[in-house]
Amino acid sequence: MGTYILKTPDIGEGIAEVELVAWHVQPGDMVTMDQVLADVMTDKATVEVPSPVAGKVLAIGGNIGQTIAVGAELVRLEVAGDGNVKPTDAAPATVPASAPPAAAPQPSPNMTRASMPVPLTPAKVPETGILGAASRSGTSAPAATPPGAPALPALSAGERPIASPAVRRRAWELGMALEQVVPSGTGGRIMHADLDAYAAQHPGTPSIGVAAAAPAVPAPALPGLQVRNRGCVELNTQEVIPVIGLRRKIALKMQDSKRRIPHFTYVEEVDVTELESLRERLNGRWGKERARLTLLPLLVRAMVLGVRDFPQLNARFDDDAGVVTRFGAVHMGVATQTANGLMVPVLRHAESRDLWANANEIARVAEAARSGRATREELTGSTITLTSLGALGGIVSTPVINHPEVAIVGVNRMVERPVVRGGAVVIRKMMNLSSSFDHRVVDGQHAAQFVQALRGYLEAPATLFID
Repeated sequence: MGTYILKTPDIGEGIAEVELVAWHVQPGDMVTMDQVLADVMTDKATVEVPSPVAGKVLAIGGNIGQTIAVGAELVRLEVAGDGNVKPTDAAPATVPASAPPAAAPQPSPNMTRASMPVPLTPAKVPETGILGAASRSGTSAPAATPPGAPALPALSAGERPIASPAVRRRAWELGMALEQVVPSGTGGRIMHADLDAYAAQHPGTPSIGVAAAAPAVPAPALPGLQVRNRGCVELNTQEVIPVIGLRRKIALKMQDSKRRIPHFTYVEEVDVTELESLRERLNGRWGKERARLTLLPLLVRAMVLGVRDFPQLNARFDDDAGVVTRFGAVHMGVATQTANGLMVPVLRHAESRDLWANANEIARVAEAARSGRATREELTGSTITLTSLGALGGIVSTPVINHPEVAIVGVNRMVERPVVRGGAVVIRKMMNLSSSFDHRVVDGQHAAQFVQALRGYLEAPATLFID
């Protein structure tokens, strides 16, 4: 039998590290060739990592939510034959009971932090380990350095510590110098558990547990507690949910957009009575032969025509380089709610398609996003975005711009209400457009004129088909 080490794959496009978002195997599992072992994520694309060989999982590297460098050891397998690791390099999965404990190897003075051996999860993990009770509860605790593994030394004064933004912020709040904390993560990365260990060794430093939940303590009886049916007392509870995978990517992107872009939101109401009448007639005539039209392809058509007169809206702003790039092609981002959060698949070359072609493509990319099958190509490269919550659209919203774009058009709920037309009160179908713009590159006047142009097209839908 031999040992086969599967390394974190190179996703391409210069990606140096990926986030581990799911394990599909555990130590001790038997796997077949091409069986999916783990899911990793970069940007908004999730990539499945299959096994190139059949064998038994000896160890896995990394916790859910951890960032792993491309080329780092991901899974260690026991395989038939020689494998791809020399016998002297393969760490034994278990240690015989009669064998004396091995002395912990000491790091060499010339050994860099990146070249230090990375401890992997052993094949036998107790119930309280990272694949025990913690994984069953949906959370993952940081990996502690196992007995016999070398402890990485604290950083020298001129070396920058490796840590996530969350760890850095917590260290700052606790008054810890990261240069003095001994890391245990992959490649010398400082983990939350390392902060706890440092705090335990320095009693004067406050410690706030993050990954490990405190043991449950019965709450004292308090006045005003609600007694539910069958005598159950409702107590205050709390749940710690790690923000990882797509949810983390969405959070970081929203934060980056609001931090970088001074948003300017403009709201206008639109009478869509005639537009809805046209849509019903088109569906009645061609609904069985072609896809039934929703409101979205008609809105896309209006936006395609609108950016012809206002090309500064169909653009991306590289604020680091100070360059605005305007596009002739309209690559429409269509904000789509999925089970894992908000995603923005891209309707490419919306200007070159008719209503039904756009409707079919919107349905296709939205379904790919919801099912998790959307490719990186289908999730990047948009030049302007359309977002709608349908019946939940409310009256007014302030949509967040999909950075680095400069404009987003939001669709609110359609309602029937009385309006004055020609001196008479009539019932019309009304809908608001709530649109946001990057005020650094889009003037308020141009933003308002663009939305008024959209209103003109939607209230006189025959103009949508006049080039």
